[in-house]
Amino acid sequence: MPSAPSAAFASDSSSAKQPPAADRVYTHVKQGVLERRYEGGALLTEGGLAEEVGVSRTPVREALLRLEVEGLIRLYPKKGALVLPVSAQEVADVVETRQLVEEHAARKAVPAPPGLIARLEELLARQREQAAAGDLAGAAVTDRAFHAEIVRSGGNEILSRLYDQLRDRQLRMGAAVLHAHPDRIAKTLTEHEMILGALRSGDAAATVDIVHRHIGWISLLARGEAR
Repeated sequence: MPSAPSAAFASDSSSAKQPPAADRVYTHVKQGVLERRYEGGALLTEGGLAEEVGVSRTPVREALLRLEVEGLIRLYPKKGALVLPVSAQEVADVVETRQLVEEHAARKAVPAPPGLIARLEELLARQREQAAAGDLAGAAVTDRAFHAEIVRSGGNEILSRLYDQLRDRQLRMGAAVLHAHPDRIAKTLTEHEMILGALRSGDAAATVDIVHRHIGWISLLARGEAR
């Protein structure tokens, strides 16, 4: 007889681990936008999303409201949710903020501790594998992680949190640029190797200069002024 309560408890525990419906919709749509399954200009409907995730429309509405606050979509009553394209102003704002934070972090990272060098080597190897496999979304995630490691190495928690707030915008912009310019991934890898080399040599000025140019090309690509 004791086995019945145990089975019931196990079932309850398993169901309790499942995220709320609104959270599942939120994650599903957000990943779709960041990975470009839902591209800028796409119109998402409550009914379509409810069917995709397997929930009712009520949690879909809740999730879409959260995503609108984050600036990823715009809601239109009785029509659906429009996925907002990345604007030129958003690109400029993100690039400017990244340069301010990352150049400061790059300067503080010198002399680079062995742990930072090892972690950057690991991420660079992963990004090479993703690029070779054509996994541009994964390469964008790893690209962001590479830069975040340098920012975190400075030990400034306020700057790290500020940088983390840019995460979704960076991932979306990075994926958009790599899809528009798939040949750019090779140059990205080369520049990551240069950043790593400058950190290994302890050359703070060179590290900052490479980081500045590496981040700046995103703005130029978005305006069609570089490849």
